[in-house]
Amino acid sequence: MIKKSTFLVLVLVVFTSCVSPKVYKDLEAKYADLKSENRKLSLDNEALLSAKTAAENELKQIQSAYDEAVTQRDKLQADYNASKANYDNLKASYNALEENSSASIAANSKKNRELLAQLEAKEQALAAENARLEKLKKELEDRSNRVAELENVIASKDAAMTALKNAISRALTDFEGKGLTVEQRDGKVYVSMENKLLFNSGSWAVGSEGRRAVQQLGNVLGDNPDIAVLIEGHTDNVPYQGNAQLSGNWDLSTKRATAIVNILRENVSINPENLTAAGRGEYAPVASNETAEGKAKNRRIEVILTPKLDELSKLLNDN
Repeated sequence: MIKKSTFLVLVLVVFTSCVSPKVYKDLEAKYADLKSENRKLSLDNEALLSAKTAAENELKQIQSAYDEAVTQRDKLQADYNASKANYDNLKASYNALEENSSASIAANSKKNRELLAQLEAKEQALAAENARLEKLKKELEDRSNRVAELENVIASKDAAMTALKNAISRALTDFEGKGLTVEQRDGKVYVSMENKLLFNSGSWAVGSEGRRAVQQLGNVLGDNPDIAVLIEGHTDNVPYQGNAQLSGNWDLSTKRATAIVNILRENVSINPENLTAAGRGEYAPVASNETAEGKAKNRRIEVILTPKLDELSKLLNDN
């Protein structure tokens, strides 16, 4: 983290020497907003996963307590049945001895009273255990229902993202084999477009073929208003030596991401509030920069589509 902060300071120092203060402040504000948004999304995702894990752990604990209560109840029931049988035997003996000995009658009466007291105590303990068992059973059902609701919402989001991925794949069929891939992982959809489809070397102007691909992607996004769209620009590790307006690869990647956002904004069905542009420079490669092929894969735009988590947040807050 210290190295990243130091590098950021160096980049900002270099950047301030190449651009006007207004442009620098604007870009600095955008960077801060993007950094805050990225942190918020990461925290939201971690909180939801943590809540689901906690709910599942609570469910396991209650299930264990429930099973233990059932065992205890069964033991108490067996003790009660044995005591009842003993009582019945003593009562029969008492009836048999009643005519023979007053002393035996007195002894049996005392034993009967003691046994009756024991039976009453066991009945009370059994009743208390049954009440505890019912309480645990209700808690178990409540936790099970909560976990089921969370799983249903997550499954619904996953199904929606799968449908979105399939729709995007169909819309971008014309660009297969031209440096475009569509993947689904970790509950998100990733649309990756290599720069050869979008930009000329060192440029952030989108070519006609790339514009058509972005517009077709925008048509699908316009039909899915509940999707957050993060556009990330990436470069290889070759230092940028083009336009003097730019400070380096990070600046170039940011401008390329912004260029994609501007094309998507032409689609009036897309809510601009759902769009975020970010530059990653050469710091998030997907392949080795030691080969020309690897560098080509690293020079890309990634469109990351994330479902909004309002429904999950509401469910967690309600519980």
